Order: sequence, then structure tokens, then C-alpha cells
Amino acid sequence: MGKTAATGDAPGDTARAPRPLIGITTSDHKSRLAWWCDWLSVWRAGGRPLRISPSRPPNRQLDALIIGGGDDIGAHRYGGEVQLDVRLDPARDELELSLLADNLPRDIPILGICRGAQMINIHYGGTLIGDIRTTYSHIRNRRTVLPRKRVEIAPYSRLAEILNRRYCQVNSLHHQAVDHTGEGLDVVARDRDQLVQAIESASHPFLIGVQWHPEFLLFSRSQQRLIRALVTAARNARAKPS
Repeated sequence: MGKTAATGDAPGDTARAPRPLIGITTSDHKSRLAWWCDWLSVWRAGGRPLRISPSRPPNRQLDALIIGGGDDIGAHRYGGEVQLDVRLDPARDELELSLLADNLPRDIPILGICRGAQMINIHYGGTLIGDIRTTYSHIRNRRTVLPRKRVEIAPYSRLAEILNRRYCQVNSLHHQAVDHTGEGLDVVARDRDQLVQAIESASHPFLIGVQWHPEFLLFSRSQQRLIRALVTAARNARAKPS
């Protein structure tokens, strides 16, 4: 995607109001196809995506932040058992925890995707299930990019309001999951096995974590509403006088 894809800049936008800058955390080795899905979801929603990784730290103030999916989180971050057969990214763990510490007090909109939801939970002192398969042998944790998992969303939650539904079909690419929620976080979605599928904070203007990948569900209107809600919240927050 070159420089345009990495920064979100595109010709012809100067005459319009500037798009809110949406930082998206990734690993340094994320595939171009996966980043293209990130970029397109945010750009189509009216935002300007900025890729953030350990080798690409942000050099400007963000209007919103997406903590993206990717490698496992180190067990020492949540007091879990060390997994020897997983890929870790300690530098990214450190970067994302730092970004949360810096941006949560600013009340900018924040969305956690898969690993990102888990990282938000850890930041607030929560714990994770290190591996669903070994913890719950009776659960068949299907891994698929297609929307094959049914999720029930809590009524009156912010997530239910945004998606405008109580149930939805989502994809599933994780083997870690939220266990005990961190301080101030509420569970607002579960799957049929009662695993946590989404969390949010009632005390923050926009802080939501989902266990699935809405950026891969490009043709789902409800899932793209989640990205659009983040961008809209960023635009509205920026328009408010200081």
C-alpha cells in the first residue's frame, strides 16, 4: 500500500474537513492483506488510519486508538502459566500498555480487537485464559475468519446500541480469552460456551473490546458500524471546544 496505506493520506482530501487520525497497533510483521483490511475499514468509515508498531511509534497526537489483533500476550502480564508453543511480541505488549496509559486519561475513543480486548482487560488488572483448549477440554474453539460463531450481546450495552442487535455472527481467530475482568469493565457479550466475547467501560466515553475481528467482516453492516462509531466519536470529540 506504500506510504498512502501506512498513513492514511490520500490525494483530494485537502478541500474537505480533515479526517480524524485513528492509530491502529500492529506487529512489525503483519501481512499487507491484513493491514489492508484495517486500513480500508477505518478509511471507509471516514477516518485516517495510522499504522503503529514497535518500529513505528506514533509521532503525533491521535484522535482515536484501535488496539489490533495479533500474537499472544506474555503470561507474566496477567499472572498466567507460560505457554511454550506460542508466538509472543514483548515489544508490542509494552507499546500497547504505554499507549493505553497515555490515551485513556485523554478520553479518546478506544477499540480493542481480539488481542486488543485482552490487552485492555490486562491494563485494568484483569486476567486471561492462557489457552482455551487446555483449560476447557469440552469446548471446541473453532478458528475461522468467516462469521460462524454466534454471540449474544447484553441488552442496553453500548455495543448493543452500536450494532443495533442482540445477537450476531462473528469470526474467531483466538485461543486466549478474557477470564476475570479488570476494574470498571463489564462483560457485554458471550458465545454459546459462555466465553467472554466483548467488554466495555461505562465510565469511559468510548472504550470497547471485542474478541472477534470486525475489520475482516467488510460486508457486514453491523460490524462496520462498530468502526464507524469509533470514527464518529473521534470526530465529535475533536469538534468540541477545549
